[in-house]
Amino acid sequence: MLVPVIAFAVTYVLMIALPKVRHWVAAASAVFFLVWGGVSVDGGVLAALKEAAGEAVDWNVLMMLFGTMGTVYFFIESKMPDVMAEKLLRIAPNTMWVVVLLSLFSGFISAFMDNVATVLMIAPIGLAVAKQLKISPVDMLICISVSSNLQGAATLVGDTTSIMLGGAAKMNFMDFFFFQGRMSIFWAVELGALATVPVIMILFRKQRQKVNISVSTKVEDVVPSLLLTLNVVLLIVASFLPNKPETTNGIICVAVFAVTALYSFLRNKGFSKVAASFRDVDYRTLLLLASLFIIIKGVENAGVLDLIAEKMVLLGGGNLFAIYTIIVWVSVLLSAFIDNIPYVATMLPVLASVAGAMGLKEPYVLYFGLLTGATLGGNITPIGASANIAAIGILRKNGYEVKNRQFFRIGLPFTLVAVLTGYLYIWFVWAP
Repeated sequence: MLVPVIAFAVTYVLMIALPKVRHWVAAASAVFFLVWGGVSVDGGVLAALKEAAGEAVDWNVLMMLFGTMGTVYFFIESKMPDVMAEKLLRIAPNTMWVVVLLSLFSGFISAFMDNVATVLMIAPIGLAVAKQLKISPVDMLICISVSSNLQGAATLVGDTTSIMLGGAAKMNFMDFFFFQGRMSIFWAVELGALATVPVIMILFRKQRQKVNISVSTKVEDVVPSLLLTLNVVLLIVASFLPNKPETTNGIICVAVFAVTALYSFLRNKGFSKVAASFRDVDYRTLLLLASLFIIIKGVENAGVLDLIAEKMVLLGGGNLFAIYTIIVWVSVLLSAFIDNIPYVATMLPVLASVAGAMGLKEPYVLYFGLLTGATLGGNITPIGASANIAAIGILRKNGYEVKNRQFFRIGLPFTLVAVLTGYLYIWFVWAP
């Protein structure tokens, strides 16, 4: 267990210290885990490669990223983000409120579709707004990404961890709003989102310049916007399908991209735009995420997550409030550095056992605390969540490098306020 832990720690230190080459750092670490055999059951390199391709790498997420990036290229080319940015600027009194409205809007969208897809959709609007206002889009896009991560836990379809919780707790879509006669986790997330508004206002308190729009952009083609909307609708519909393949969402996004590319070919009578869309895909972000999946799988197979789960329960000493508190805040800390999906998958059965051992009829207070901490913890660091990685990748492609302190300045207070709000709400509403 020691070697994977050391490799994992060194990898994350280097990724934070060397943000411009973090994708190569992650790739090198992934190769190490494959050679070491941390991903493989029997330690063989060939077996490790096979398992990495089949199990460790989340192909659904990568396919969603690839497909949505391609479709978003045509969405941007159509000038629709510019039009939406102008409409937003006309209703916002100043720059500060522009950021607040964009953050709330991205959070609302993210409650019903994947966080990464939300960032890829909303980021072009943020870039267009920043261009109109002649300011750096870095802080704005960070707010968009952390808001997307926050709202992912609001509904059954908002995030993979929510789907996992729904399965463990036997909750359907409506149960996330009202469950067993009580207000459910949706309201904890929404209260957390509202609590972050003052944080954004404080962070952008100096951005009070008035917004003046003297131009009016026209949309060149509405079809990419319609297809992107269709993408969202199909993702929501697919979330209700029983026994669907694990790559369903990825297949949908890639299929919509293919249809959009075909439409562009027929409309422009050539492959120039289609070729440009493939070049526009952020392959460095895809490499980073694929590598992180392999690294986390290696740590998981080494038994590190199981050991952490056991220690958390022991630290609680049989006191429900203490266990609940440890679960929430340790989940926040761990999710800042590791993928929350294997962590939540590991913890759900552990918490069910803990609830049974303590004589609790219902483990929901522990379940909801776990989801709150694990979902929001990724907002602390720039590499703690896929949505953050996607947003930083978009900024880099547009010539902006995000420094770690820039991200911490927003992500840390945002996370603490949102988690504290949800933490208190869940305990007072759901504690037996």
